Amino acid sequence: MTTSPRIDFHDGRSIPQLGYGVWQVENEVAADVVVKALEAGYRHVDTARGYNNEAGVGQALKAAGLPRDEVFVTSKVPNQDQGRDATLRSFDATMEDLGLDELDLYLIHWPAPSKGLALETWKALVELREQGRIRSIGVSNFRREDLETIEAETGVLPVLNQIEVHPYLGNAELRAFHAEKGIVTEAWSPLGQGGGELEDPVVTAVAEAHGVSAAQVLLAWNLALGNVVISKSVTPERIAANLASLEVTLTDDELAKIAALDKGAAGRQGPDPDTFAGHQGA
Repeated sequence: MTTSPRIDFHDGRSIPQLGYGVWQVENEVAADVVVKALEAGYRHVDTARGYNNEAGVGQALKAAGLPRDEVFVTSKVPNQDQGRDATLRSFDATMEDLGLDELDLYLIHWPAPSKGLALETWKALVELREQGRIRSIGVSNFRREDLETIEAETGVLPVLNQIEVHPYLGNAELRAFHAEKGIVTEAWSPLGQGGGELEDPVVTAVAEAHGVSAAQVLLAWNLALGNVVISKSVTPERIAANLASLEVTLTDDELAKIAALDKGAAGRQGPDPDTFAGHQGA
């Protein structure tokens, strides 16, 4: 069974590098496919309050029967629950649905700058961590200015920032800032969202050279950057194939050719963190 290497956090903990995500997976389906993912060898499950499937994930964790410390579980506070009191209530609901006493990683899902509540929400996460209810705390889709604000105001840096990263949106500047600060980059939508990466001639040529799929190449590229990567599929064969991307080693030349596909902001396929204030998303 393929097992994922782990990436260290600055708080002394670590996270399996390749995770299994359940964005856009219905609750009842999540209860089934998360079990399949754990059986395949995944030990990192990524969900969110906004996905409306935490109860299904919780059922799967119970059904799989693995020791608690063998499975790393991430969830996120949604934009509509930002602010101290709402965050604390949202966290309680998350933990009830997941059936857990302690969460491995809790993230603020989006900075939602128009709401102006990210800092207050971050302080609530710090509070929950100090109470021992969360092992590590982080953020998702935060911009450099958001990270600088919460550090300046609290002195506490997130262990991880989960952002959109794929060949058409490499987010190199933000990733470099993460590295400077000791923040782990976690990539969501590593295959893009129908933007064409899977059919890109550069990617398909690399896939052919290695005898693997284009999806495996895209995952292997992101893993080679040192990112934590969230893969997603509800098909057992693809669940296994995504995990097998850990065994794909790309050459420096191949990595450079794929990186050169970056389109900058034009390559963004998910919501823009500058303006997004809804409750859906990665």
